[in-house]
Amino acid sequence: MITLLSRLFIPDYENYSSPKVRQAYGILTGSVGIFFNFFLFVLKIVAGMISHSIAITADAFNNLSDAGSSVITLIGFKMSGQEADSDHPYGHGRIEYLAGLSVSAIILIMAAELAKSSFEKILHPTLPEISPVIFLILVVSILVKFYMYFYNHKIAGAIDSSAMNATASDSFGDVLATSVVLLSSVIGWIFGLAIDGWCGLLVAVFIFYSGVSSARDTINPLLGQAPDPEFVTKIRSIVLSHPQIMGIHDLLVHDYGPGRRMISLHAEVNAQGSFVELHDLIDNIERELQQKLSCSAVIHMDPVITDDPEINELRHKVTDIVYRLDEQLTLHDFRIIRGPTHTNVIFDVVVPFHFKMTDAQLRSWLDERIKQIDPSYFCVINIDKN
Repeated sequence: MITLLSRLFIPDYENYSSPKVRQAYGILTGSVGIFFNFFLFVLKIVAGMISHSIAITADAFNNLSDAGSSVITLIGFKMSGQEADSDHPYGHGRIEYLAGLSVSAIILIMAAELAKSSFEKILHPTLPEISPVIFLILVVSILVKFYMYFYNHKIAGAIDSSAMNATASDSFGDVLATSVVLLSSVIGWIFGLAIDGWCGLLVAVFIFYSGVSSARDTINPLLGQAPDPEFVTKIRSIVLSHPQIMGIHDLLVHDYGPGRRMISLHAEVNAQGSFVELHDLIDNIERELQQKLSCSAVIHMDPVITDDPEINELRHKVTDIVYRLDEQLTLHDFRIIRGPTHTNVIFDVVVPFHFKMTDAQLRSWLDERIKQIDPSYFCVINIDKN
């Protein structure tokens, strides 16, 4: 169904990196989600009234909250697609994250209310009524929610949307929750056990967990989480595919919302190369990144001396020292300045955040070992975190 609708209403529907296509998918899935969730709410509220089951009624209002969440998600995708303006020069993409955070808040409030109602049912238990119609309604609900999980998960992966991925997780949680409700109704009907309240409480726990997971997925990009390793790999692959680029470092990714990322990096080039030709190359790489990854790129050229045997040999030795300390450490911007009494050995080291040494300890450790090569070497080390 979603595949058919996307082909009918989304031009260039396979161009998932396009912001307009992402927005169209968000609006489409939000609209379908509103329809399905409201449909399930009506079915379950009727079933809950007939059976006097707090668990079924709780599950019905869970679907109503999901419909409201779909409305917010739809509005979020619509607003996030607005063009940049003087007040928001980087666009409105983060509205999608705010919409997801609002959905998470609704889910958590609903979980608290359902937990309260279920606890009252535990204190005053009654057996729910079950009938073939109610049984069929719950089975249909499970199948519909599983389909919603399937298409949300598939599209979330295609357009790289954390908000839609959270919706997929919520749908899968609903599959489990409704299955628990169905099980409690069958057990109550067959064995006469009033576990309706306990199952309603379990549904509330599922909803609460979904809300917390959804909040985490939307708060992290707002706080400035590390870029996706796969995205970083794609950047490196594109830039280093050009033989004139000897290496890259100081890669920064600024996320202003899905499809609105800005990156900056330093590219190492031969210091003896033509400045005009290298500048032209950098311009072409920036355009290539924009076309293939839908991100704005700024690349700084770092000249590397390649025809000085002493510098090349020392660079290899220092790189080996750094690598033997920790394979995740990287070195760049290596150069030396010779003087009458000593030689300054200048370079940058990129260390991961979990690295155990302090900056002072690392500088001291490296300085000691580089002096073993030549006591006249004096290290000037800049340490970057990554």
